Amino acid sequence: MTDLVHTPAPDTAMLRLSFRARLRDALPAPTILVGGAVLLFWSVCALFGQLFVPFDPYAEDFLAMLAPPDAVHWFGTDSLGRDVFSRIVVGSRDILLVAPLSTLAGVTAGSFIGLVLGYFDGWVDAIGARLLDALMAFPFIVLVTMTLVALGPSNLTVILVIGIAYAPLVARTVRTAVRQERERDYVSAARLAGESTIGIMLFEILPNVRETILVELITRLGYAFFSIATLSFLGLGIQPPSADWGLAIAEGYGFLTGGKWWIVVFNSGAIISLVMAANLIAQGVGAFEADKG
Repeated sequence: MTDLVHTPAPDTAMLRLSFRARLRDALPAPTILVGGAVLLFWSVCALFGQLFVPFDPYAEDFLAMLAPPDAVHWFGTDSLGRDVFSRIVVGSRDILLVAPLSTLAGVTAGSFIGLVLGYFDGWVDAIGARLLDALMAFPFIVLVTMTLVALGPSNLTVILVIGIAYAPLVARTVRTAVRQERERDYVSAARLAGESTIGIMLFEILPNVRETILVELITRLGYAFFSIATLSFLGLGIQPPSADWGLAIAEGYGFLTGGKWWIVVFNSGAIISLVMAANLIAQGVGAFEADKG
């Protein structure tokens, strides 16, 4: 008789554990999911909010001025009788346009500066590092305020000013990461192979610091949401007739003493949700990269 080779039956429990491990690795961290869901919600509001808001966010109704939240006006009305809920939904448009663009500008410029300073040693790095320290020592709000007063407030000016203000912060972080990478064996091998300096920086080092840049991008985005709202509150950022949340808080702030809390509270909640969403995503990405490393 021919001996039969019996293959042992797979361990079902081990298979389940293996599947769960693969599924856990494939799925984003819970913080990324929560933060992404919040950002997605506000992105939908920014793109399509005008189509489903119950009232025209710019229509004034002097018979319904400063009405508290009720079944008709869910978040109440402002001093001109405009529906606060509709204005919050539509008001997400400007901040979700200006904040990502200003963050992208700052992170792009900062990454380039950090890449150059981190790769080159000697006087280039020494002078560049001192300039970065000098720029970061200057108070952010003073720098931004002075520039906006000089150039005049507009969406484009806000994008440029915040981008310039964030660039040194990003450059310092990227510079540190690049200084660590330039000592790796793969960089030495690329030099021995005759690869150009630009090629080494762009095609060897830059891909290996992309996680650092990604975390900086998401973190600075959270700061940008708050910074833009602050500038709008001060009258230096997004300008009327926008339904911007910072502007709404500035307009409703004077009514707090009279018990008219809903304008400030609901608009502040919208800002907080965006800032927290960006921070949750940055935290999840940072933890994921740390575990992977």
